[in-house]
Amino acid sequence: MELELLTTTLARALAFGTPLLLAALGEVVAERAGVVNLGMEGMMMLGAVAGFMVAAATGSLPLALLASTLAGVAVAALHGVIATFLLANQFVSGLAITIGGVGLANLLGKEWVGKPLAAPMLPFDVPVLSGVPLLGPAFFTRQYALTYAALVLALVVWLVLFRSRVGLTLRTVGESPAAADAAGANVRRVRFLAVLVGGAMAGLAGAYLSLAYRPAWGENITNGMGWIALGLTILALWHPLRAVPAALLFGAFFTLSFRLQAVLPPELLTLLPYLVTVLALTLIAWRGGRGAVGAPEALGVPYRRGERE
Repeated sequence: MELELLTTTLARALAFGTPLLLAALGEVVAERAGVVNLGMEGMMMLGAVAGFMVAAATGSLPLALLASTLAGVAVAALHGVIATFLLANQFVSGLAITIGGVGLANLLGKEWVGKPLAAPMLPFDVPVLSGVPLLGPAFFTRQYALTYAALVLALVVWLVLFRSRVGLTLRTVGESPAAADAAGANVRRVRFLAVLVGGAMAGLAGAYLSLAYRPAWGENITNGMGWIALGLTILALWHPLRAVPAALLFGAFFTLSFRLQAVLPPELLTLLPYLVTVLALTLIAWRGGRGAVGAPEALGVPYRRGERE
């Protein structure tokens, strides 16, 4: 019984954690370049509604995924222009995009509320690996393609950020844009492109919800996941590989909040990941300050060429 509970919890944690991981990876890329993106919730919502509408109209999942990605990129481009070229307040821009994006998505999807998707993305078992004891039922049985894509993307983002010249430039832009500028990097362009990547991943996260996890449109389908992804980014200390266990942690507590209602208040289990995040950051900051926490030094700071940092 205990083993079954463990495998089921891990499997559901991975399923629920997939959109969180995708959105968090996008946020990691954007924030490593120095741009705070509080518009994740709005981007996920618009990605979700775009994917659902295209899938319902055409029956094509590839086209639906493309629509979701492009929707996320389009909204991210707006935030990128405002934050990197117009040098406006990144926090205000992100909040406005979230509020506007959620409202627009609900408006566009109004006629689809309660309607299931005729041809949703289906889960599948991974040959051979699904038969491995414990790990097979937990991670390789009845999962979605986007789940494995998210795990691969975590590795790809890590390789790009920490094992490539492109990643070095991006991280330098987030840490010391003046130094990156002096070395020949176009700071605004790098930041803009990083925000676009974040928007693409947010769009995919929304697509996962409306095409796979909950293949029926409903208002506020993301249910605050964009905000959870922001907390997950901090918990992972802006590191793509650490985002994987962090997403599983959030997913596990969410799953347990339903399974252990008779033992503990579900609100407490839902709150625990946030308490862990706050506690971890408090301890790390107490030991070493901002640099130890891992936040890029120029995070949230507009870059004006010629100004001293």
